[in-house]
Amino acid sequence: MIIHPLLLQYFNLPSKIVLGVFFSLFILIMIHYSFKLVEMVYVLFFKKPIFVHFYMLMKKLNAEDKNLLKSKFNFYRHLSSKEQLYFDHRVSCFIKDKDFVGRKGLEVSREMKLLISAHAVILTFGFRDFFIGLIDKIFIYPDQFYSMSNASYHAGEINPMMKVLVISWEDFKDSLDLKGETVSLGIYEFTQAIHLNSMKEGDVSSTIFTDSFKELAAMLTKDEPLRQKLLRSRFFEGQAFLNQFQFLAVIMEHFIESPSEFRGQFPQVYAKTKQMLNFDFAGY
Repeated sequence: MIIHPLLLQYFNLPSKIVLGVFFSLFILIMIHYSFKLVEMVYVLFFKKPIFVHFYMLMKKLNAEDKNLLKSKFNFYRHLSSKEQLYFDHRVSCFIKDKDFVGRKGLEVSREMKLLISAHAVILTFGFRDFFIGLIDKIFIYPDQFYSMSNASYHAGEINPMMKVLVISWEDFKDSLDLKGETVSLGIYEFTQAIHLNSMKEGDVSSTIFTDSFKELAAMLTKDEPLRQKLLRSRFFEGQAFLNQFQFLAVIMEHFIESPSEFRGQFPQVYAKTKQMLNFDFAGY
C-alpha cells in the first residue's frame, strides 16, 4: 500500500506539536530556574531582588481614592508619579484579593478597604509579592472585640490558622489620625502578618525579610547597650513586654512614620529595617 507524502506529514503533525510544546516548556523551566539562581547570587551581594515592579496591565484608582491616600499618607505623597501608579495598582489588587467582612452589623465602605489595604501596600512596597498570602479575610469590628485566644478585648489580631486579620475600626481610625502619638494599628498588625507570612514563604522578598530580621536580632543580642538604649527610647514608651513580633511591629511603625528621627537615633537598626523592607523611596 502506497501512502501519499502529504498524508504522512499529516499523521506526523501531532507528534511534532507535542514535541514543540515539550521543548518550549523545557526552555521556560530552564529560564525560570536560571533566573532564580542568578537572583540568589544577586541577593547575596545586594540584599534586594533584581526587580520589584513589573505589570502587564495596571489597575487604577479614581481621583477620590487618590485624594484620600494623599490626605492620609505622607508615604504616598512623597512617591513619584510613576511610583504612585504602582501603588494604586497594588491597592486595587489587594482589595480584590481579600474578603473584607463587617462584624456586629458594620457595613464595610470603600474608604475602609482603601485605608486598610494602603497600610499593607506601604509595608510591602519594596516586595515583589505583596499579597501577604497568610491573610484571606479581614474582619472589621466597629470597636474593640472580645478575643477567645486570651479572653480579653483587642483592637487587632492575626489568626494564622483561620487566615484572618481582625481590626477595630475605631482604634484603626484613631491611630491613623493621631500620628506620632500612638502606634499605628494598621502598621502594627500587618507587620506581624508579614513576619509570620515570610517565615513560611520561599519567595525572594520573604527570604530577605526573614534573613534581615535574624541579622537585626543577632545584632541586638550582641550589642546589649544598643538594645537597652532602644528599649529606653520613646519609641517603646508604654510597651511593658515585647516578644519578637511586637518588637518588630513597633520598630516598623516608627520607621514608616518618623524615618529621619529613627535614622538619627539608631542608624544601625534603621539600616537593617530598611534592608528588611527593601525601601529605596524618597524620605528613606
